Amino acid sequence: MVLGEVFMGRFLNKGNGKFAELVASKYFVDKTELVNKLLEKDRIEKFICNSRARRFGKSVTADMLVAYFSKGVDSRSLFEPLKCMKDALFLESMNAYDTIFVDIQAQFKAAQFENEEPVGYISRKIVKELQEDYPDIVSGETALMNAVSEIYHETGSRFVIIFDEWDYPIRELDKGNTDRLSYIEMLRGLFKNNAAKSYIRLAYLTGIMPIVRTKGQSAVNNFMEYTMINPMDLAKDIGFTEEEVFLLCERSGVDFEQMKEWYNGYNLGGTAMYNPLSVVRAVSAKRFQQYWTVTGTYGDIDDLINKNFDGLREDIIKMLSGNRIPVNVSNGKNDLQSFRSKSEVLTALIYLGYFVYDADTQEAYVPNKEIQEVFYQYMEDSENDNLSRFMVLSEKILSAVMEGDAGETAEQIQRVHNDFVSSIEYNDENSLSCTITIALISAFRYYHKPVREFPCGKGFADIVYLPLPNYPNRPVIVVELKWDKGADAAIAQIKKRQYPESLRSFSGEILLVGIDYDKKTKEHTCVIESLYAQTRAEEISSYGKKF
Repeated sequence: MVLGEVFMGRFLNKGNGKFAELVASKYFVDKTELVNKLLEKDRIEKFICNSRARRFGKSVTADMLVAYFSKGVDSRSLFEPLKCMKDALFLESMNAYDTIFVDIQAQFKAAQFENEEPVGYISRKIVKELQEDYPDIVSGETALMNAVSEIYHETGSRFVIIFDEWDYPIRELDKGNTDRLSYIEMLRGLFKNNAAKSYIRLAYLTGIMPIVRTKGQSAVNNFMEYTMINPMDLAKDIGFTEEEVFLLCERSGVDFEQMKEWYNGYNLGGTAMYNPLSVVRAVSAKRFQQYWTVTGTYGDIDDLINKNFDGLREDIIKMLSGNRIPVNVSNGKNDLQSFRSKSEVLTALIYLGYFVYDADTQEAYVPNKEIQEVFYQYMEDSENDNLSRFMVLSEKILSAVMEGDAGETAEQIQRVHNDFVSSIEYNDENSLSCTITIALISAFRYYHKPVREFPCGKGFADIVYLPLPNYPNRPVIVVELKWDKGADAAIAQIKKRQYPESLRSFSGEILLVGIDYDKKTKEHTCVIESLYAQTRAEEISSYGKKF
């Protein structure tokens, strides 16, 4: 038995068993300061909805709150070594409240398995446990709302109510579904009545999607929201901070820089956050790969992308190449069904964790290599002809570059621009740069994220691709762009400004790729040269070979 482990009710006062297991883990990260924040907030905010993307640590946070608040168990030994104990309020409320915990998704599925109506099933199970603890107050026929209200009026005992995956019926079920409607009525009965502020010490909802302030969801419009887009002061309390990930890597002997490239990038209120699931699995396996969607499917991506509002697929391709896309998040949905615009779909994908929102620039972008891999796999497996065709084309372009086939490279880049990103109007080299990074999306499997304006030699190379550590035999790719000046001029600039000199630490091949767009013919041209890294800049031209 794990230290502190006590198992109690299924819904009421579940005890601290799950949190005890977490604390005993070699990869435990202390997030208990959230308890102190909630204790402080509940003086003015009793109703809190704290949503995050899938596998971001929401459930373990709920387990922590259950361990802290539940009556009938002593959790002091578990929390004593942790950060939360520094707050004087902490001991006052520890294990002092009847705590109702429900994993909404799990219980909906359990009810369906038993061919029962989910809300009635959940309510009946909770009331039964309340009756066992309060037999003189609660009868078996009492409604859940009435049961907690009567217990409070008879004993003065207030409740902590925690719903994990609170949004499951709303995001997954149709608006007219009777189970969905019954669930909303249950929320209204528990949280939106005059007595709720009296019998509730804290109501804490956590899930993937936020609350949408509509008439149909007025049952929860009294909740204060903390989301992937606006986490406010709870940004650091779900998920891992960069400092926490660094310490995990240091303890485990794992390369932190590779960890950053694979799993960093979630910007929550200006704080860099990591998905805990992926970090822990990478640290445990000492292997960097895509872990996140192993736990799910591509269903939510496929359904949303196939709507293709206002060129959605094109914008996703742009983001996968490292570009950012403007997005209006003010009209977000949470049912994953009733979308009317590209911004609504992109907002949903932000909440789901596929993209990140920069509040300062009001743009969406792909956070890291793991998510790139998710989309890469999705597009490879997609039944969408446009996406699968694009991936085949991108692979073809990369192969042409590797083989030094400048004519084929230029021809296929032309196809990418004409067929997939025709909305990009060429005005200068920057607009051309966007097309090139899109055309070479397939390179991300073998290379770091392309670096634009890479400082090297006596200037800045337009785009540089550096191979990943596990692909040491891949050449460095230096891309120089020209607009209406000729591809030869691009190669000449690379040599004149000695860009490869700064890449001499790479012992293998360096590919010099010059690309030009002719504004009269509206065609791309390309020149590719190969050389091996030299220690002296003057050797570059003598060893260069033009294909």
